Amino acid sequence: MGTKSSISKRPLRPKQTRLSPKERRKKFLHEATEFFSEEGFNANTRELARKLGVTQPLLYRYFPSKEHLIKEVYRTVYLERWDPEWDQLLTDRSRPIRARLEQFYRAYTDVIFTRKWMRIYLFSGLKGLDINRWYLSVVQKKILTRIIEEYRHEAGLPPQKKPTAAELELAWAFHSGIFYYGIRKLIYDAPVLEDKDQVIAVTLNVFLEGIAKVFGTRVNVAAAPARVRETARATKAGRTLQA
Repeated sequence: MGTKSSISKRPLRPKQTRLSPKERRKKFLHEATEFFSEEGFNANTRELARKLGVTQPLLYRYFPSKEHLIKEVYRTVYLERWDPEWDQLLTDRSRPIRARLEQFYRAYTDVIFTRKWMRIYLFSGLKGLDINRWYLSVVQKKILTRIIEEYRHEAGLPPQKKPTAAELELAWAFHSGIFYYGIRKLIYDAPVLEDKDQVIAVTLNVFLEGIAKVFGTRVNVAAAPARVRETARATKAGRTLQA
């Protein structure tokens, strides 16, 4: 009698929802992304399976190898987050290049400025993965090359088959300045100017002024938001007082 009574009083386990293979794969991939962003790509899949509450053989039924799993993490973190509308935005010559770049970098940084994205990017770089180098080539092709091409068009310069190495370095310096702002904020927890849009606007002004001097040309950089111009005036006034 006592045995039956104790059995009847045991709490019932909550009934788990049975996931379809597609849903389970998606869940595994999401958890793997979180796992690798915290532990790095040297972490083993046995530990990942333990965190998932499944066996390692079951995990390998969905991802044949660790390398395959990493590639899938990369695809979801990087490739699936590229908005096809950005391609049209960057090449829309009915709008000034400054307006296009400002809108693009606001949207682009909204996507990549997350702790998970940044850590995955850095870990893959430290591991020397080909996918990281491949992503850099995508950035150069889809963003930086277009920046140079669109600037040359707006400045009235003749078209060319591809940007020169020096031109690409100018674009990399601009892009990296914005990117490293995210690194400082999300990876190093360093104090930064919290207004991301202002950082983008100011960095864009510096880039357009600088590239204009290099090319001996000029495009409109006067479209900076009012708060940026106010900050510049305040800074200038402060320097005058100090002098």
